[in-house]
Amino acid sequence: MSEFLTIGEPLALFASTDTDQSLVDATHFQKFAAGAELNVSIGVSRLGHQTQYITRLGQDPLGDFIKKQLQSAGVGISYIDQTSAYWTGFQMKERVSQGDPQTHYFRSGSAAAHIDSSQITKIDLNDVKFFHYTGIFPAISQQALLATQSLISRVQAKRGVKLTFDPNLRPSLWPSKEIMIETINQLAFQADVVLPGIHEAEQLTGLSDLNQMADFYFDHSQRTELVIIKLGAKGAFVKERNGNVLHVNGYKVNQIVDTVGAGDGFTTGFITGCLDGLSLEEAVRRGNAIGALAIQSAGDNDGYPTIDELRQYQKSSA
Repeated sequence: MSEFLTIGEPLALFASTDTDQSLVDATHFQKFAAGAELNVSIGVSRLGHQTQYITRLGQDPLGDFIKKQLQSAGVGISYIDQTSAYWTGFQMKERVSQGDPQTHYFRSGSAAAHIDSSQITKIDLNDVKFFHYTGIFPAISQQALLATQSLISRVQAKRGVKLTFDPNLRPSLWPSKEIMIETINQLAFQADVVLPGIHEAEQLTGLSDLNQMADFYFDHSQRTELVIIKLGAKGAFVKERNGNVLHVNGYKVNQIVDTVGAGDGFTTGFITGCLDGLSLEEAVRRGNAIGALAIQSAGDNDGYPTIDELRQYQKSSA
């Protein structure tokens, strides 16, 4: 049915095309499908792997748009439910020439926040090799958190499936910083692979040393076997439970268009590298490459490559 499975909230993104203008003054926008888990599912599909995306959308134009975008990207939609009772979330984002863009979310009370737990029991796990989840979806509602935990339990009971977790911290979605850190870490402890960014790892562990950050997850979880800390332009720090450590350099980028989607691009590269039988180092290197490609494009996932485009980029950037 699918090699890759994820659960999340997809959003319709209205991205300003007016560079360095506030959302108040911008008048031109381009519409994209966005969301951390959606980005990864599209990236994995684009690299030739079967995917399924679990979510709930509104029966509205934005929900239909997202569903159509997923279908056109080859992402499986067998587990997408649509409802007339709630609406599809969306966001608006500035376009900036430097720094991070200002983004405003309109997602409170969305259809995804009211996900039906019965959806989880219908999921076929027979061919799944990777289940990816993040800290965003569990933050949008208690129902979303319970659905995520239920799915984690189901996947853990299925032998041969790797669980990957990206904290993707969104403090504004949580009641407090303390609740965010506690809940995110509990979700991380249930994963085989934990994929925080450097600043996320600092917040979640309270530590500053890369080795100690990785050990924090090994010490708190019998399941976690690999911690990969994303370092932006510097690449990635990798530590295995057995103590093996790698530092895989990043790719030089001449022009940054939009930094959003880089972390999801890294996850895409790492997971597909594993699915394609690459070594750990080469899978991480692929992650760095797709992260670099992501920030050279305006959409959150527009820069994610096909396998031929990826090979060409890695060859030309060697």
